[in-house]
Amino acid sequence: MHISDILSNPKPSLSFEFFPPRSSSAWEELYETIRDLETLSPSFVSVTYGAGGGTRELTHDLVLRIKQTTSIPPVPHLTCVGHSREEIDSILTRYAEAGVANILALRGDPPKNQPDYDWSQGDFRFAADLVSHIRTFNESGRHLDPRGFGIGVAGFPEGHPATQNRVEELDNMKAKVDAGADYICTQLFFDNHDFFDYRERCELAGINVPIIAGIMPVTTLSSMKRMAELAAGARYPAKLIKALNRADASGPEAVERAGIHYAAQQCAELLDNKVAGIHFYTLNKSHATRQIYSSLGL
Repeated sequence: MHISDILSNPKPSLSFEFFPPRSSSAWEELYETIRDLETLSPSFVSVTYGAGGGTRELTHDLVLRIKQTTSIPPVPHLTCVGHSREEIDSILTRYAEAGVANILALRGDPPKNQPDYDWSQGDFRFAADLVSHIRTFNESGRHLDPRGFGIGVAGFPEGHPATQNRVEELDNMKAKVDAGADYICTQLFFDNHDFFDYRERCELAGINVPIIAGIMPVTTLSSMKRMAELAAGARYPAKLIKALNRADASGPEAVERAGIHYAAQQCAELLDNKVAGIHFYTLNKSHATRQIYSSLGL
């Protein structure tokens, strides 16, 4: 289903993110998770793409398996790093022929072994370049849907880590939307005020596409550091830290309950304030997401 159709629904979209496993046992665990979450009728699921395109084939395999064996529309991530225009066209053609309707277009992270990666040497320096290229592919009529791929881009309510100038950051976001992006999916955040302010600043900048909020519940204290690394420095509000510290005195299960409760409160407030959608970063697990759904009566 094209993202325009998903987001035109009067109800907010509810979606999940998975990453392609590297071992056969992890693949089976993931499919148990997908089957578990499919009963919640998600609007779509996204599938990540490793740094430097490191999981390119794994991403493609997972996307096709979701497309062929479930009722959930898959949204593969696609990055600029390490790809020529010809390679991107080849990937887009494979997805188009398989009936995949949407793409999340990202600049991506350079390979870990190339800290001084030279962006000027590639065909795509910025996500806006990739969005524009996908839009050109759409206009060529090579997709079964005459609209071509629906295109999503990433947003950063707490600020993009590589852009300290917040005015310039919104200029970059507007460039992605002007190039043809249909929606924005945000990085995870833990303070809804950051999201509401970001959404309003986007509106003031003339960015008028739907903005989906990215949510990840904290289920262990050790995961906080890992999440901060994944989210390029996520900010933990004092309210959340206090709740987790209080729960820690009663053990790991209490910490998990506190983290899920906090995320559920976030989601309830977002829904009350007419969020276009909520995107759950699942880490390939279903328990926390199902608990949040249950508490919200979804």
